[in-house]
Amino acid sequence: MAAPTAKSAIIKAPEFIIASVIIQGTAPLVIERFSKKAEIMAKMAEGNSAKNKKERKARDYEEECHQSKYFSQEKWEGFNAAALRAGMISACRLVGFKMTIAKLSAFVEADGWDNDGIPLVRIYGNAETFTAHTRNATGVIDVRSRPMYKQWAAKLTVRFDSDQFKIEDMLALLSRVGGQVGIGAGRPDSKDSAGCGWGLFQVVSGDNEDKVRSAFGIEELLSIHGVARQGRAW
Repeated sequence: MAAPTAKSAIIKAPEFIIASVIIQGTAPLVIERFSKKAEIMAKMAEGNSAKNKKERKARDYEEECHQSKYFSQEKWEGFNAAALRAGMISACRLVGFKMTIAKLSAFVEADGWDNDGIPLVRIYGNAETFTAHTRNATGVIDVRSRPMYKQWAAKLTVRFDSDQFKIEDMLALLSRVGGQVGIGAGRPDSKDSAGCGWGLFQVVSGDNEDKVRSAFGIEELLSIHGVARQGRAW
């Protein structure tokens, strides 16, 4: 009886493409960073004594808005890079692409990090304080202040597996995120509601890149067409 022939597995190494594109907001971007961390930690440190304190301080809505922003270690403002990646994965449902595959194939490179280690994409634009009522997790109505960027843009650097996506696929996926999913608070793909139509954007075409870069003060892209393969010009 012949011995079974041993088979060796051949696994191809991943080949990533890095693409740099500009997006411009078509709706206001509202950021809602979890700003109660310090307050909760302070109450936990106080223990049971914190329950006996009934004194309430007057709310400072401007400060609440400030605390809801993401600041990089270089002090510029941004949004959570993971939010955009989550939007890309969610948008795959619209085209029948497996979300589990996209989760392993598409990534958003951070422009910087905040002091808690959160990866950030820089926002080009000025925020204003937006105060409105909302409902807490318990259903109680509350008033909350958040930063709203009415005119905004960003330079995205995405890294994706070329065995799963072509550059045209990635641009189309980003367009779906911008037109149907959104990012930030009040986006159409919000888990808690149908959203407010916030956080939508468009991918800027090559003809308008210079105009948008100049208007928002965005630096040059990665390459002529915003694409590199494994860090080399492509």
